[in-house]
Amino acid sequence: MEDKAFETGKRAQSGPRQEVPAWLRPLLRVWPAIGGRPNAGDEEEEGHAGIWLTYDLKDTLTDNRFVGLWRMATGFRKIYILAVLAAGLAALSSSAVFYLLRYFVDDVLANADLQWQIPWVAVGVIVLTLLQGLFSFGMGRLAAQTAEGVARRLRNYLYDQIQRLTFTYHDTTQTGELIQRSTSDVDTLRRLFQDQLIGIGRTGLLFLVNVSALALLHGWLALLSIPVLPVAAVASFFFFKRMEIVFESYQSQDAALSNRLQERLTGVRVVKAFARQSYEIERFEEENWEKYRRGVKIANLHAMFWPTIEILTGGQVLFAMYRASMMVLDGGISIGTYIAFFGLLTTTVWNVQGIGRLVAHVSTGLVSLNRVQEIIRQDREELEDGSVPTKQGLRGALQFKNVQFAYETPAAEDRGGEKDGKTADKVKAANKVLQETRSRAFAERGYVLRDINFDVEPGQVIGLLGATGSGKSSLVNLLPRFYDYSGGNIILDGEELRNYARGFLRSQVGIVQQEPFLFSTTIRNNITYGLVRDVSDEEMEAAARAAAIHDVVQTFPKGYDTLVGERGVTLSGGQKQRVTIARTLLKDPAILLLDDATSSVDTETDATIRAALSRLMQGRTTFIIAHRVQSVMAADQILVMEAGRIIQRGRHNELVSQPGVYRQVYELQVQVEADLEREIAEVVESAEVKLNGLEEGPRTPDENGAPPESEIPHTVSKG
Repeated sequence: MEDKAFETGKRAQSGPRQEVPAWLRPLLRVWPAIGGRPNAGDEEEEGHAGIWLTYDLKDTLTDNRFVGLWRMATGFRKIYILAVLAAGLAALSSSAVFYLLRYFVDDVLANADLQWQIPWVAVGVIVLTLLQGLFSFGMGRLAAQTAEGVARRLRNYLYDQIQRLTFTYHDTTQTGELIQRSTSDVDTLRRLFQDQLIGIGRTGLLFLVNVSALALLHGWLALLSIPVLPVAAVASFFFFKRMEIVFESYQSQDAALSNRLQERLTGVRVVKAFARQSYEIERFEEENWEKYRRGVKIANLHAMFWPTIEILTGGQVLFAMYRASMMVLDGGISIGTYIAFFGLLTTTVWNVQGIGRLVAHVSTGLVSLNRVQEIIRQDREELEDGSVPTKQGLRGALQFKNVQFAYETPAAEDRGGEKDGKTADKVKAANKVLQETRSRAFAERGYVLRDINFDVEPGQVIGLLGATGSGKSSLVNLLPRFYDYSGGNIILDGEELRNYARGFLRSQVGIVQQEPFLFSTTIRNNITYGLVRDVSDEEMEAAARAAAIHDVVQTFPKGYDTLVGERGVTLSGGQKQRVTIARTLLKDPAILLLDDATSSVDTETDATIRAALSRLMQGRTTFIIAHRVQSVMAADQILVMEAGRIIQRGRHNELVSQPGVYRQVYELQVQVEADLEREIAEVVESAEVKLNGLEEGPRTPDENGAPPESEIPHTVSKG
């Protein structure tokens, strides 16, 4: 297979690697980040890929979100620290320019003997400015390296995590919500590392450097320059807390909008078929209006906060500059000191104003961190947790002993809306009550499956017949351990089913679903999808022939390399079903689950698929879920289900000869088919009569002008 698992964290090397000294490795990581060209084969060294790509992000789960962010930067911390140091050096360079200006005004211009230094002062300003730009560039590149690396690893981890979560989680979580958290929220965290966190570090260092420089210039003026800072800090804190609540609400609504868009685009054919475009536009506008309303709240918060900070800092600058001007007039400070003070003060105040903006963005980043960690926090489905040796394949002998099953209801989770601390406490309390009453609820509401008892010999075919919601699909979903049964025992080849690893079971169980799903790739890749080994063309074509799809594929210009389109829309329903049968044949499973695989195709396609399925079922323990008796008539054992129980069992001849649901369904379906065949025959006969009349030419009307009786149309439908 062309795909390679990223978990190994290693790349194939074309030759032996030269050992790099430990002290030089951080520099090698920094060199590409600031624009240097890496040596061949050194794009991702082992430690780099191993830590950067396979770090378990569950270690980032902590009550302190800033600690979680620090842990999330594992593997990038040295680069990020270098970025912060570069920010500090850029701040020093900026402050040094103002000190150089002070020296130029007070000493060089005032002293004729020092005016020869004017060119050197100019050179000094240019050098300091270049250093400031260089350090700022390095800071940006290093921060971007960290941010992109963290986002890359996070996206990989979330994709892997979502793939490994339980069916119960996916049953209760909207796809749009998962997409939103894996894309938009990850990008928010990327910007947090690239701009906001490094911006806070840069602002903090610049503030310390500038305040220290102001203190060295004049201690009293330095004190006059900072009294507004505590007020700005308190305002920023309240703004931060409020912004968290509002932005979380906004992100939740954004996810709801994305989910509606994803669902409707997926079902666009249904929307068009029922001409529901206007209805869908109205529903989308409702969601979009709610997003707009919550977005306006964010804008209003910004509109209140920024003017407040700017008025406070602007007043601070005016007051400080007034005092400094008076001191210049009184001879308390020199003009050079005043110029340096003005430059340092405006730079400091500008950064204080920027703190508010950074706080707003950090609050949104922490909200996204919470939303991402909700996925990371979920327990993965263990695929290799079995105790039964898996060196040999399964025979397919099964025993169901008093099996009970109920779907677990997940704890209530507030996925949207605005909430304060009291609301969050109420949600937690509700979750606790739900957990405590869950077992009682199962008993009160009943199980999806109850008292299921039957035996299956290897290679037997079991038919499951029943109305929708009778428990047929729930029963077969227990075999690959998509869900674990709540009570009783399922014995597979003499071992408890729970003792088998899920990964092994799913490699031994083949499923042909009622609605076949194909990926947006080639027919070849869809057929070979179930295998992790290389598959020869001969093997693939043999499976396709057995599934009666090979001849169809050969009619396509690109054959097996034909792209099937999103969800296989370029193939007919029967063709898609036969591709999935070929995929299952190639997998060669010991147990086969057929979930009403021919319910939505025409009669001719039904016959073709049945022939392919009969070849697929040979020598395999097979479960056939069906609504039509004809689909299970040849089964070795037929189980009729109702409300989660088996109400009848036996072979077709036995069940037809005794009163019960099976005979009622059989007689009804036979009667419907007989009536349908009779009406079709009558329509065909009438059509033939009309065609014969046209061939013989028009008849002569009688004396009253009426047409002959044979040309008068008759009703062909009866009853």
